[in-house]
Amino acid sequence: MDSIYKIFFVRKSFGQLKNLISLLFVGMLLYTGASFAQATDYVEYKGTVRDALNEDPISFVSLTIQGTNIASLTNGDGEFSLKAPKDRPKAKVQISAVGYETLLIIISEFKSLNTIIELQPQATQLAEVNINRPSTAEGLIRAVFKNRDENYLNSDSYMTAFYRETIKKRRTPVSLAEAVVNVDKKPYTRGGRDRVKLYKARKKTDYNKLDTIALKLEGGPFNALFADVIKYPEYFFTPELISTYDFSFGNSTRIDDKLVYVINFEQKKNIIDPLYYGKLFIDANSKALTSAIYSLNLDNEKLARDLFVRKKPNRVDVEPVVANYRVDYREKDGKWYYGYSNIQLEFVVDWKGRLFNSRYRINSEMLITDWQNETSALALQADEKFNSRSILADEASGFADPNFWGSYNVIEPDKSIQSAIEKIQRQLRKE
Repeated sequence: MDSIYKIFFVRKSFGQLKNLISLLFVGMLLYTGASFAQATDYVEYKGTVRDALNEDPISFVSLTIQGTNIASLTNGDGEFSLKAPKDRPKAKVQISAVGYETLLIIISEFKSLNTIIELQPQATQLAEVNINRPSTAEGLIRAVFKNRDENYLNSDSYMTAFYRETIKKRRTPVSLAEAVVNVDKKPYTRGGRDRVKLYKARKKTDYNKLDTIALKLEGGPFNALFADVIKYPEYFFTPELISTYDFSFGNSTRIDDKLVYVINFEQKKNIIDPLYYGKLFIDANSKALTSAIYSLNLDNEKLARDLFVRKKPNRVDVEPVVANYRVDYREKDGKWYYGYSNIQLEFVVDWKGRLFNSRYRINSEMLITDWQNETSALALQADEKFNSRSILADEASGFADPNFWGSYNVIEPDKSIQSAIEKIQRQLRKE
């Protein structure tokens, strides 16, 4: 099995590094000045979604403005930012998460800051599950892919998405790249890879915290798109690969008030190649996959390392220790489509002859914030495409004022990333 996620470990040249920092500062200052030209035909609302019983924050909560394709998502701290058109004050926002009752709130009831939303946990009626559940878990998985053409978008779509890529050395953020991207999403009913165009991109790197090597992630937004299990089954569940897994039923749940089957899966004991394990969430009525949370089996260190590392110095050993993935789908007018994905990778880096090692964490996520059926005028041209072998951090400019993003919805950064952004902005003010 080949991996779709590739990383580079490259030696840093400290002479070149000094020039990079200088160019980074120039880019930041230029973009900060340009940010005030953004239109203000939208209203931004911020707040937190939490559990109504214990008041714990809830991550991965979807907020969708009904009657539109505009959506946002809570971060790991349950925080959200939702930008809504000014001309729709009476529109309703649908707020939903796995295992919770769906909530509808009129936009005018939101506050610009510190809106607190509480979701009620939702219990599943076991009798309903026992009566309607298919006889075998593997049979249900095969039905998911058999019904793909019927359940998922069957036409080209032009999507707007927010993408973030973070690298941490141990727990300290050292590199952040963000982008608003246009995605030419190809139909699920036929072949053809999705295409990506960078619309706006920015980055910041705290070079003082980097080691004598720099870690880079190849592919950028493509890593998030390739987590789409339904669009790219060749990496996960072809008819042949399905037979290499053991499937079993877990406790069913509800999403958007609909019954959802939960399938646990793991590779068979006699399979040597690294495969995946995790949970699949399947709509009981349509047999459509609504979400997948899975990890790569890293027990075989050598095979796992060969899957990820494209380039590294000879005196460096790299061991992948975490490879977690998540993909969520949305439904509109009876058709499902890719809505969000998250990838978490972690590597232990050893220099031969050194006493201590370094641990790097990579997190990349992409959220579809709006989309429309594609027309010929909107189709991406060949020379506009972001190459799946490109590195986003090498193509993005400096970090800018948040207003640079204008009316585009983003995912709020978690507290550790926000602290890193504020630190670099303080450094800029000193300059």
